[in-house]
Amino acid sequence: MASSSPPHQSDKIIVDSIHGDIHLNEVERRVIDTASFQRLRHLKQLGMAQVTYPNATHTRFAHSLGVLGIMAKITDIAKDTLHLNHEKVEDVRLAGLLHDIGHYPYSHLMERVDKVQLTEEIVAGNTTVQSSQAPYPDHEQVGEWIVTSQKDLIEALGGSDRAARVASLFTRNTSADPQISKLIHSSLDMDRLDYLIRDSRAAGVPHGEIDLNYLINNFRLSPSGVLGVREKAITAVDHFLTARFYMHRSVYYHKTTFGFEEATRQLLRRLRDARLFDLPIDGERIEQLVKSDHLSGFTDSYVDDLINQASLHDNSVIRALAQSIRRRRPPRLLREVQVLEPNTSRHHASETFRRECKHRLKDFANAKGIPLGRLLLADTKPLRLEERGALLTGDEARRLKPDERQEIIRVFVEEQAEPVSVVDVPHSLTHLCSNHFYQTTRLYLVPDNDTSGALIEGLRGEVRSW
Repeated sequence: MASSSPPHQSDKIIVDSIHGDIHLNEVERRVIDTASFQRLRHLKQLGMAQVTYPNATHTRFAHSLGVLGIMAKITDIAKDTLHLNHEKVEDVRLAGLLHDIGHYPYSHLMERVDKVQLTEEIVAGNTTVQSSQAPYPDHEQVGEWIVTSQKDLIEALGGSDRAARVASLFTRNTSADPQISKLIHSSLDMDRLDYLIRDSRAAGVPHGEIDLNYLINNFRLSPSGVLGVREKAITAVDHFLTARFYMHRSVYYHKTTFGFEEATRQLLRRLRDARLFDLPIDGERIEQLVKSDHLSGFTDSYVDDLINQASLHDNSVIRALAQSIRRRRPPRLLREVQVLEPNTSRHHASETFRRECKHRLKDFANAKGIPLGRLLLADTKPLRLEERGALLTGDEARRLKPDERQEIIRVFVEEQAEPVSVVDVPHSLTHLCSNHFYQTTRLYLVPDNDTSGALIEGLRGEVRSW
């Protein structure tokens, strides 16, 4: 992690436990000193994972410095290979530093509120999630608003033109160099290279210890400007992708962490729909907030305050959700169904379990005297070795949109001038696993003061055959 205090005006180095000394230029130092950037000290990198892994309290601030550290290594080692002039070197370092500036409190929990489906909606057969007129934007869009509107960042960057140019790199808009943007957003990008190592060490698990320096030293740019890695580093690429896979299964999708985070998502959706506690009702209000002087208060404590207020609310479901989170009484897992299936699979056990829940949960809840909203039915995002394309067939990967194809890791095979998708490298592990995905569907009960261990075991027995 970064040093515990902000850099002083005379400091030129920040010490990071992952990447060692990070040498700052004057613009980077000014950016880090801004109140807008210091807000990241109060956003936990892993949301609510600290309830399961007590040391996983590291912040977006530390992670952002880490990404800058990796960018510094790349630009030192491979700037000639990647054809980066001085201006591009500075811009890509700043884009790495600022790539997470737009994160919401508790990272992705609040950002994804429009994608939350309440249990009542699932049971009613609603196929689309109710959303506000203007959905909450993703954190990249929020980041662009912050970088191009907050005066402290504009001044630190040296003006609005450079602020817009740097923001374009992490938002991947049409004005940005797509190959330089790929260093920020792709399956093999600096964001993932840092967070896998950092999250792994904080959680105390070994899965994320990837061969960072070897990967960086094997970056190469083709004559047409496509970024890839040399074939000799294919083992490191496979290791990187499997590390990400295992980190999701063991840390990011841990049943207790996932239960708390789903409870928080459900709570925020209900609070927003009920127009409670001044939670922004739509994306327009989010834009107004992050462009205002109130940005510095948009931290994890913002959501903590909402949870505290909701824990006293008259609505029994809202109160139960909030008290479960506030008192660290995790939603109790009644059943989970895990699948590792071919990508073309249309019918599998997880889908069957979800369908059974949809048809049975209302009667089940009524028979037990449990409000339907205290039963949480949630799926993990389908997990693939590659964020984009690696679990598609080669033909499917080639049919992706151009911006999606850019995100697939590419490999220079047999010294060919242009790289191919890692999906098409037959001796890679990714190729072998390229037609499978992992997913789990979970049913939880949010406890209240009357929930006993015997009740939980009884409920588990009843849903076991679903």
